Amino acid sequence: MRFYPFILFLLLFACKTGKLKVIADIPSYLKEVSAVETLPNSNLIWVIEDSGNKPKVYAINTEGSVVKTLKIKDSKNKDWEDLTSDAKGNLYIGDFGNNAKNRKKFTIYKVSNLTSPEVESVTESISFKLPKTVKSHDFEAFFILNNTFYIFSKNNKEGVLISVPNIPGKHTANFVTAFNLTGEQNKITSADISEDGKTIVLLNHDKVWKLTNFDGDNFFEGTIESLIFNHNSQKEGICFKNNNTIYITDEYNGIHGGNVYEFDLEKQPQ
Repeated sequence: MRFYPFILFLLLFACKTGKLKVIADIPSYLKEVSAVETLPNSNLIWVIEDSGNKPKVYAINTEGSVVKTLKIKDSKNKDWEDLTSDAKGNLYIGDFGNNAKNRKKFTIYKVSNLTSPEVESVTESISFKLPKTVKSHDFEAFFILNNTFYIFSKNNKEGVLISVPNIPGKHTANFVTAFNLTGEQNKITSADISEDGKTIVLLNHDKVWKLTNFDGDNFFEGTIESLIFNHNSQKEGICFKNNNTIYITDEYNGIHGGNVYEFDLEKQPQ
């Protein structure tokens, strides 16, 4: 167990600017898309909505049309906040949003058979509580690595990273580390790791943090770059399209937002 109370990121913290490319409009009836994910050998883009919305996942094509809707059996959308997937094509829903910071139990739903024409899904659940040493946080971001979920809190200042094994049943999360991201806006709203396991992206409304050159789960001890977007919106979802390109989604705000964006992590102006 490690604890780094105030990580200063002295190894490297570079700041770059970048532009987002709109590739699709999200259907207007999906106003509160909170996550985005892709699956192996598929061009579909999977999204969910957060608390108060139906317990469903939606597959969108690159033209923005919903081509499949799945109702998640035996589930409730208490506060669905992020999506991740594994190499076998299973999709995982993180029901761990906690704006009031009063939740004691959290759930990750495993959704299988996504290629089936059925309108209801096959699901298993992984539930967890926090260790006694970790106070209740709002969690909105996670990914899976080596069959372990890494879950990031959404904090203005110091955040926490916890881990949970990808095993159905009840668990107590493991505390991994505390972390600080510099800047006025540093809340993490979504996260993902590239297929080759070499790059992590953490999303904020106006930027993405790119983490590389880390060892094991010492994610914050490698190289950290802040890639600034050219606009600010309620960006809630991020995932890799390939090892160098990411998809990002934002929620609708009136007539604004509700887009799927593409962002190249390598071709940013210096």
